[in-house]
Amino acid sequence: MQLEYLFQLLNEVKDQTLPVEKAVERLRLLPFEEFGGEVHLDHHRSLRSGFPEVVFAQGKTPSQIIEIFHKLAQTNNQVLVTRLEEQVYEQIRPELLPEAQYNPKSRTLILDKQPQRQRLRGIIVVTAGTADLPVAEEAAVTAEIMGNQVERIIDVGVSGLHRLLNYLPKLQAAHVIIVAAGMEGALPSVVGGLVAVPVIAVPTSVGYGANFGGISALLAMLNSCANGVAVMNIDNGYGAGVLASKINRLAWQNTPSS
Repeated sequence: MQLEYLFQLLNEVKDQTLPVEKAVERLRLLPFEEFGGEVHLDHHRSLRSGFPEVVFAQGKTPSQIIEIFHKLAQTNNQVLVTRLEEQVYEQIRPELLPEAQYNPKSRTLILDKQPQRQRLRGIIVVTAGTADLPVAEEAAVTAEIMGNQVERIIDVGVSGLHRLLNYLPKLQAAHVIIVAAGMEGALPSVVGGLVAVPVIAVPTSVGYGANFGGISALLAMLNSCANGVAVMNIDNGYGAGVLASKINRLAWQNTPSS
């Protein structure tokens, strides 16, 4: 239950348009809702952390995804589903709300009841190569549904450093930068050495055999000599998007009003 819904509920009780008994019935679901014997849906998460529970689709059945999606949509303005394979989406699409949008590149499904709301500028997502786009796009979509305006800079890896330097003024003006890279994972260190803002490094599983499915990139990023580089797990674009959103929101809260 998002904060807006809670205020609406309390105002309806105050205006006597909603009986107290009905309000209590809705609030009974506030901590969590158990259904199907396999799901405990956390309705309280938005009030605690600022965004509703996110649905990790991998490993869930189509019917579980549909039911969780609809229950979240009943009391939240935004819903996010991650790691949703396209074939599963095609299965469940007839059961979804018409406003739901699927992004095959990031394997995300979103519902945004406030598409025209003001979004906070300040997040840039950078990729070393085009092959890193699925992870980077998961990060970008996550940050966007959480209320941010995201700029993307694609395919500017260290093998052609002049491409990155062309965007240096934009990078230095950002509040936080997400950098997705596979292979040797060097790009976050380069970016971290050029800017004064936090850099969130996301190692991807892109690379040849000695990349070890992203482990070489992960270790390189953990050993970065650049200051202010935080490292996510391999292919965890979602985690990077959440962290960037929180950093960006704090940056705007601490920005003096003009």
